Amino acid sequence: MLAQLPGAQPIRLIDELGAVDESDLSVGYQLPDDDTLLDAYRRMVIARRWDTQVTALTRQGRLATYPSALGQEAGEIGSVMGVEDQDWLFPTYRDTIALLTRGMQPSEILPFFRGEWHVSYDPHAHRISNQTTPLATQALHAVGFAHAERLQGRDTVALTYLGDGSTSEGDAHEAMNFAATWNAPTVFFVQNNQYAISVPIDHQTKSRSIADRAAGLGMRGVWVDGNDVAAVIAVVRDAVARARRGEGPTLIEARTYRLEAHTNSDDPTRYREKLEQERWGFADPISRLAAYLRAKDLLTDAVEEEITAAAEELAAATRDAMNATPNLDPLEMFDHVYATPRASLLEQRAALEAEIAQHETEELAS
Repeated sequence: MLAQLPGAQPIRLIDELGAVDESDLSVGYQLPDDDTLLDAYRRMVIARRWDTQVTALTRQGRLATYPSALGQEAGEIGSVMGVEDQDWLFPTYRDTIALLTRGMQPSEILPFFRGEWHVSYDPHAHRISNQTTPLATQALHAVGFAHAERLQGRDTVALTYLGDGSTSEGDAHEAMNFAATWNAPTVFFVQNNQYAISVPIDHQTKSRSIADRAAGLGMRGVWVDGNDVAAVIAVVRDAVARARRGEGPTLIEARTYRLEAHTNSDDPTRYREKLEQERWGFADPISRLAAYLRAKDLLTDAVEEEITAAAEELAAATRDAMNATPNLDPLEMFDHVYATPRASLLEQRAALEAEIAQHETEELAS
């Protein structure tokens, strides 16, 4: 059966005003239950407060750099809520909210952004591969991992995150082609936040959508309103279930918008208009879901207060974790590079060890 192009518009279950979308856009997908949506709202509010706190810490010099996902909470959280416990995530550097959603602590996530460890957590404990800075390399890892898991008879789906810019990389195409050819249980979750740093999406591709590319690879493509967490959960659940049944990979494009700068070193005012940002603000994923929940009397003032308190508690814990002085051993940089260290690496380690010893001796003498 030939792969088909996605529908005329992105899939949406709840519109910008918080009403259930009963148009053709919602056909074939079930609205998540109230408990799931209230949990998603709670997670999005807490995540936004946390993201804002981390950005503030970066500006204070507590972290070297931080790529905010402000405005992309529905994609980050909805995608995690759409996978099962045994499934693996392969994130990019921007997907810290996804890591937080899966239960990782700030003290495990943030050392990566101040240069303490390249991988500051145990991937197997959380079933999350290391966050990658080189664009799209993790997509190939996800496909290889998913294929290997299936060969070993394990019931595992790999979901790999991509940005719109990274889909222009050769690694992304190669990963999707391998996944389609091998029928690997993989989900490619592309958060199209409209800009690859400063390059807008219409300067990257002339196709109607990134999801359209799936048809040319012989795999399923879906685009979804990335600011509608209900639709994201439903679409990811469907893609994961299909992959688990042996129906092959899916390319999901979630249309969203990055409200903050690319990183703290970026100035978005140089390449995008304030009016554009304000326009996307009307599609905010949190206020949209809040309107839906309040209309059903599920989101009360008391619930809002509890969520706000939980968000402030996490922000305070994050400040405490990042304000603490790390106890670092510079020689650790040579650990876990090779199973059997090369001679040149041992020489470099010995040279640094001697330099540290000399410095300590000079300090004692003074």
